[in-house]
Amino acid sequence: MTARALMFQGTGSDVGKSLIVAGLARALVLRGLKVAPFKPQNMSNNAAVTADGGEIGRAQALQARAARISPSVDMNPVLLKPQSEVGAQIVVRGRVYGKAKAADYQAMKPDLMGAVQESFARLKAEADIVLVEGAGSASEVNLRTNDIANMGFARACDVPVILIGDIDRGGVIASLAGTKAVLDPDDAKMICGFLVNKFRGDPALFADGMARIAEATDWEGLGLIPFFPDARALPAEDALALDQAPAGKNDPKLKIAVPLLPHIANFDDLDPLVAEPAVELVRVRPGSALPGDAHLVIVPGSKATLSDLRVLREAGFDIDIAAHVRRGGSVLGLCGGYQILGRVLRDPDGIEGPPGEAEGLGLLDIETSLSGQKRLEPVRGTTFDSVPFEGYEMHMGRTEGPDCARPFASLADGTTEGAISRDGRVYGTYVHGLFASDPQRSAWLARFAAGTAQIRYDDQIETILDGLAAHLEAHVDIERLLTLSR
Repeated sequence: MTARALMFQGTGSDVGKSLIVAGLARALVLRGLKVAPFKPQNMSNNAAVTADGGEIGRAQALQARAARISPSVDMNPVLLKPQSEVGAQIVVRGRVYGKAKAADYQAMKPDLMGAVQESFARLKAEADIVLVEGAGSASEVNLRTNDIANMGFARACDVPVILIGDIDRGGVIASLAGTKAVLDPDDAKMICGFLVNKFRGDPALFADGMARIAEATDWEGLGLIPFFPDARALPAEDALALDQAPAGKNDPKLKIAVPLLPHIANFDDLDPLVAEPAVELVRVRPGSALPGDAHLVIVPGSKATLSDLRVLREAGFDIDIAAHVRRGGSVLGLCGGYQILGRVLRDPDGIEGPPGEAEGLGLLDIETSLSGQKRLEPVRGTTFDSVPFEGYEMHMGRTEGPDCARPFASLADGTTEGAISRDGRVYGTYVHGLFASDPQRSAWLARFAAGTAQIRYDDQIETILDGLAAHLEAHVDIERLLTLSR
């Protein structure tokens, strides 16, 4: 029997599509159904590595976890990863397919629809229901030609659509009704219901609003979903989440400063640290200085390392980091951040833009050359202090130099990776997901006399997913959603 499917599109980005799909996936699994998440096309530099060595959007990996199945490249067959001058890197079924600027990519989409449909068919063959997430806004009618992410996919695969609006940003009645107004009539017919997300206050006060939307659109109202504050602790897909200030801490012991650069990637590396009560993590955008009282500076991953290195210097972060080191502070570079800490970063083949090279911060005695071969690999092992970890590598480039003789980690396959400075205060590693390991967080906290980890991170994620499922069960007509799926 072929699985049913239901697609969730939004009136805009960051309306909660990813979280609603994750919550519904967990809710339906708890009802005994086999669920598979699917997003035809995703644009994000926050990615995850699958067990077979491919990469997909981080949101789909979280949705797979909610569905209690292993992430698969079929769950996100087309992933676009923005890169400075070259536009975006295009990943198809987990592997680098090429790169293109926005206009050129539009012409490529018809060739990618076949891969999208094949992946969707494979998931349908293995599940009871496939929950499909759209991308961006359903009302981007200027991008409708050759669309594979929203109505183009829904029409091609005959998948009914639920439209999600975000009341927290205001204008939700107009955004939902306006979407109906601008859509092609045949596209609008694919929408069979709507959800209003992130509501705050007395639901009775918006009963008339729900009725007005239904009257204006002829779509069925399927739920008014109250704001779910715990969602901020789940891995985010969109870098917009970085603009949310972390919750205040009563008595933090460890202050970590993170310079936020334009092409930051895999920023969920920081989430477990944010969750720790003893940690104050300060995100600093260009235009502000890194705090002088930080114990640790983390330079995060980047999808355009040379470009972000240039922005880092223009912002004066290099001066802040050098002063931090002179004061006796420590620095950790993750992936692209690791490359930035070295003496030289080369891009001889123009992977990120025009061929060239740049002088790094020189805090590690290493050199990096970017190359077309991308390492995508789940990894495990122990760090320099013999503490175990599990994570993944996702990078293009080879790093060598004297400081690699003091490796950051020993991997289970017998190899080593990363580097540590001679004075032992500057660290670099290609391992992502490091801090999701409770022992690793404890070790880093102890290193700065900040105690040990006070949360079990994986357990916390599971608890939040269960809570999100219960939240949607209480406020969404899930029985009706199942009836509308086909």
